Amino acid sequence: MRTAFHLTSGDEEHQDTVLTIAENLSNDETIEMDDIAVVAQAEGIDPLTVGGTHSGTVESLLADGIAFKACRNTLDMLDLDDSDLVEGVERVSSGASELTRLQADGYAYLRP
Repeated sequence: MRTAFHLTSGDEEHQDTVLTIAENLSNDETIEMDDIAVVAQAEGIDPLTVGGTHSGTVESLLADGIAFKACRNTLDMLDLDDSDLVEGVERVSSGASELTRLQADGYAYLRP
């Protein structure tokens, strides 16, 4: 099974909730997960940036095999480049197109 999380909120508690749910899903031994991806755009991009509120959690989850994808449109709008992202975060053309692609590839879509 594969799951994609959509992270768009700038609210720190909501960001923490999304990251915690992704981590819990990754650690749940009652379900066989092949891939977990978190796609961030708009105000949800902050945790994926160096020094972001939850950047340490993102680093830890990347090490655990969870993929993080940053919307290029958001990065451009905020004048951020690849060096502003936590190492290992993938830059995608747009959050919407990436989520559409992932769903077409069989990922379940979650937006907690």
